[in-house]
Amino acid sequence: MNKKSCESCSMPFSKDVGMRESDRYCSHCFNHGKLCYEGNDLKEFQRACYENMVKGGMNTWKARLFTFLIRFAPRWKK
Repeated sequence: MNKKSCESCSMPFSKDVGMRESDRYCSHCFNHGKLCYEGNDLKEFQRACYENMVKGGMNTWKARLFTFLIRFAPRWKK
């Protein structure tokens, strides 16, 4: 199956400018052979993602929307 977005943060692979090591995760979520955030706390992961998006220059409203959408990624479904 050809995935089109990260299973952890839902970022479309077409927007990932890094070098991906996995066919399931983007370069921000999976690096050096492991997940960058190995915990199971969705809220903590969302907070870290939001802060990094804003720090990277993304509009705060857009970052909030993308942060909200993370909860629907396969990794966080219960």
